[in-house]
Amino acid sequence: MMFAIFFTFWRFMQIVTLIPTMGMLAYFVNGYVQTNALTPNYILVLFIVSVLALAWSIYTLFSYHRSSSNATFVSVVDLLFVGAFIGAVYALRFIAAADCTSITRGDPYDVSFGPFGSASVTNYDANVDKTCAMLKASFAFGIMNCVFFFITSILACLHGDRASKGDRTSYYRETHTHRHGHRSSRSPHSRHSTHSSHRRVYV
Repeated sequence: MMFAIFFTFWRFMQIVTLIPTMGMLAYFVNGYVQTNALTPNYILVLFIVSVLALAWSIYTLFSYHRSSSNATFVSVVDLLFVGAFIGAVYALRFIAAADCTSITRGDPYDVSFGPFGSASVTNYDANVDKTCAMLKASFAFGIMNCVFFFITSILACLHGDRASKGDRTSYYRETHTHRHGHRSSRSPHSRHSTHSSHRRVYV
């Protein structure tokens, strides 16, 4: 029960962060395609990984019963996505030091308050580079998904260990019960055979 709650929560977090990542990177890919230019690797790699990870997250979330029965396989795939996101984030690492916002100071002007005097006010303009901001957001979401997929990998691994132990215990009990029943079924027959041969000797 606890596995289902935690697994569903972190899968939902992955989907929530991967959808905007895929959307922003698709914007760049579409722009390069329209200009007949090659998409840079630092955009293309993260885009492909995000698309595959989003499809995998949605599939394992809505087919939870299959995911729980194949927990070890889910754990391995999630761990592979951790490595893929690390590689994609590393390719986009240069954006971490970029300054996407610039603030410019405007000319000061006086504001009159009538008999109460006047005040000098200076306005500031904030300019945000859209391209830089979107890449930086994708970079941040990529780091977050490294952590998210690692968590779901650990959860699936722990669930898989418990499931395998439970199967081994169930198999041991079934085998022990079968052997015990087989011995019990043989006991009366052997007694009857011995008793019959004993009577035949004396007759």
